[in-house]
Amino acid sequence: MLTLRAYNPDTNTDREAIAKIYGHHVLHGSASFETEAPNASEMHRRMQQIRDGGFPVLIADLDGHIAGYAYAGPFHHRAAYGGTVEDSIYVDHAMQRRGVGRALLTELITQVRQAGFQQMMAVIGDSQNTGSIELHRTLGFCDIGIARGIGFKFGRFVDVVYMQLPLRDDQTD
Repeated sequence: MLTLRAYNPDTNTDREAIAKIYGHHVLHGSASFETEAPNASEMHRRMQQIRDGGFPVLIADLDGHIAGYAYAGPFHHRAAYGGTVEDSIYVDHAMQRRGVGRALLTELITQVRQAGFQQMMAVIGDSQNTGSIELHRTLGFCDIGIARGIGFKFGRFVDVVYMQLPLRDDQTD
């Protein structure tokens, strides 16, 4: 059974699971442009900073295991971007294709809408990351551009795909 909950900063379980999930993506994937996996303490610091900024951090539990996490954070730190958030979603590589990412992103969209944000941006590492791109499209994100070859990882230049979701009904596509 899949359940979603808020990140619990008081447990090592959440910290270690997030570090493990993200670490795998850093070391084996191109969704993140980091090249060294942060440890559990660093991931906790990052999640706490997101939470302290008033943004949601979600954990997905699947059959008693932490299967993924997602959060919304500032798109950019300048004041004019205050109504816009950027989403991040990471699913345990062994638990992909089970609806975890969709459940996390759906709930994340709900929470940032309720918080009054205007726009959500997806900044997706690697234009070959079709799973993430299709997930965002399915939930209403529009393609707004590709920055070609701006990252270098695993011996190749990697694109960044930008997608956008208006969060208010009165906004046009």
